[in-house]
Amino acid sequence: MNLVASLSLQTARHLHLAAQGLLRPLGRRARFADIHATVRQMSLLQIDTINVVARSPYLVLFSRLGAYQTNWLEEALASGALFEYWAHEACFIPFEDYPLLRHRMLEPQRLGWKYNQRWVEEHQQEITDLLQHISVNGPVRAADFSNDKQTKPGWWAWKPHKRHLENLFSAGQLMVVERRNFQRVYDLHSRVMPDWIDEQHALSEDEAVLQMLSHSACSLGIFRGSWLADYYRLKRAPLKSWLEDAAARGEIVRVEVEQLGEMWLHHALLPLLEKPLSATHTALLSPFDPVVWDRRRALELFNFDYRIECYTPAEKRKYGYFVLPVLPVLPVLPVLPVLPVLHRGLLKARIDAKMERQAQQLVVRAFWLEEGTRISNAFLNDVQKAINRFAAWQGANQVIIENAPAELLAAWSTRWSIGE
Repeated sequence: MNLVASLSLQTARHLHLAAQGLLRPLGRRARFADIHATVRQMSLLQIDTINVVARSPYLVLFSRLGAYQTNWLEEALASGALFEYWAHEACFIPFEDYPLLRHRMLEPQRLGWKYNQRWVEEHQQEITDLLQHISVNGPVRAADFSNDKQTKPGWWAWKPHKRHLENLFSAGQLMVVERRNFQRVYDLHSRVMPDWIDEQHALSEDEAVLQMLSHSACSLGIFRGSWLADYYRLKRAPLKSWLEDAAARGEIVRVEVEQLGEMWLHHALLPLLEKPLSATHTALLSPFDPVVWDRRRALELFNFDYRIECYTPAEKRKYGYFVLPVLPVLPVLPVLPVLPVLHRGLLKARIDAKMERQAQQLVVRAFWLEEGTRISNAFLNDVQKAINRFAAWQGANQVIIENAPAELLAAWSTRWSIGE
């Protein structure tokens, strides 16, 4: 395991962003095939239903692809290019990776709150009847079934059929075959994958874990060993032996990174070291983007201390409900749970934003700069353009800034029309 290179912290950040498709803009119009390719590059596309500005999976794709037709994600699911299951959390996953997750379906009781063994045992007849109903009548949504009583919203108050469906989904007996208005549509696994035979096609947990570690390494690009298991939420991962074996076969190489020490680099990125790397992308990131979903990793790699404050009591919030990170040309804007703003290889700001759809306005309720961020002309231009692209994609024709540093307001003003 010889040391291949000593890298600057900036280069390490650029390599990670390159692996994630966030180093440079796409450079062309997005195509339908890019949906699967982008999810393949990330390995996983996390699903979250919070919708203040844009639902998270759509925003993750937009950060990488620019303006694309949002119905393409649903079409990719319906076509069988993607499937849904529990990976990092609930995720869209390339369909070819179905064998990697099947062992979790076969032992759903290990999924924690995502599967309720007691509920299944107590409602066996109802669940059997539901499966028969789907077999005869075709795919269903939870909304297709009425509720007998008034309940408050929330997973703890799901109506019985919703609980049945979710448990059957976690157990792999049902699959999500499409989404209608982002609502899951469930069908029988046996109908979606009639040729699947567990004894022939399923991987053992040990085999699947090794492949998930390989996918994680590729999607992270550069990493500490301790970062790998979180990507697929692996609880029992043979990290030490996998690192040794992967290094021996040349899949990863050891590098020394400024300030961070020993790290591992995926072999696919080695050609990028042949010349200086530059980051030219600026984008608003989802709070559930792979770049920031591991808060410890974001802090160690980008010095970006980030948590989603929609789960923090209002009086204790430092930023806002849903703040989007922004990277330098990869800005850290706060929107959903405060959006990070990525600008040219760094997370430089965060934005708390809201889309007023009826008024066709993107309202930036607050814009925070990360400590040490210099407000250059490039930063002002790049981030404003990123905000405009995002606002236009969401159907806004005007941007309103309610709170921001004085230097930004002096350059941008408090409102502008897109295209001015």
